[in-house]
Amino acid sequence: MKRPPCLRTSDKAVILSPAGKIDASVVHKAASVLEGWGLQTVVGDYAINENGRYSGSVYERLSDLQKAFDDPKVKVILCSRGGYGVVHLLSDLDFAGIRANPKWVVGYSDITALHAALQLHGIASIHGPMAKHFSDEGAEDASVQYTKSIITGHPVEYHIPVTEINVLNRSGDAAGRLFGGNLSVFCSILGTKYARIPRHGILFIEDIGEAPYKTDRMIHQLKLAGVFERISALIVGQFTDYEEDEQMYDTLQQSIRNAVKEYTFPLCFDFPVGHVKQNYPLVMGAPATLTVEDDLIIFKQ
Repeated sequence: MKRPPCLRTSDKAVILSPAGKIDASVVHKAASVLEGWGLQTVVGDYAINENGRYSGSVYERLSDLQKAFDDPKVKVILCSRGGYGVVHLLSDLDFAGIRANPKWVVGYSDITALHAALQLHGIASIHGPMAKHFSDEGAEDASVQYTKSIITGHPVEYHIPVTEINVLNRSGDAAGRLFGGNLSVFCSILGTKYARIPRHGILFIEDIGEAPYKTDRMIHQLKLAGVFERISALIVGQFTDYEEDEQMYDTLQQSIRNAVKEYTFPLCFDFPVGHVKQNYPLVMGAPATLTVEDDLIIFKQ
């Protein structure tokens, strides 16, 4: 797995929108944060356009992303937002340029599909905050600072306290290549060449606005596909904007726990990743270690 080089002052960054449309002011505020890091920041030609729910036509969105992939001067690509639409681009993207000149691609949510494609081509990327987060929270935000830390060459090390003994967690130690992301997006590419399941990999999942029965269905899709038989650990991030369903057997978290009860791998809940302010960046495709204790979760890359 190729890890893009560490960013240096005056390197070139591009903000683009491979999926949903976004307000121009959000993009420009995010650009200001990157410029504050000393980066030469440009906005993609179609990043702040609008075409229905998308930032542009398939051709326009593909053009922005391909141009950034192929430009050897570009060192980081910050996706403006997720939404929906990355899946339209995958089959037509040429990864030769980014393989020759690896660069950091940063994003989450619908960008999960792009991360999976990058892993297929042997390139590490960052599951982390996007332009709206940069704009809303500013340069001093912890998740933004952690993102800067990764792309400037520092290791990842998170110590996450478990404020109450979570009986759903399963203690243990694991090591493996990190993969996954948004659960619904990852499940949508399961069975394609883009969703490779690394043996003994560490899977992490998060989602937003999915009813508990839909989440339960997707978890069982992973189970029936044999994913849980191959992994060394499961990290359950933040599941937000949903209501518990009293007609289900259990709560959302309990249903996930029950689905993997016959396995022995370490398991943790409430990890700070997802559609929340504490959306800690993770390096997709890179080796990681996870330690789950009664009162502490330790994640390192």
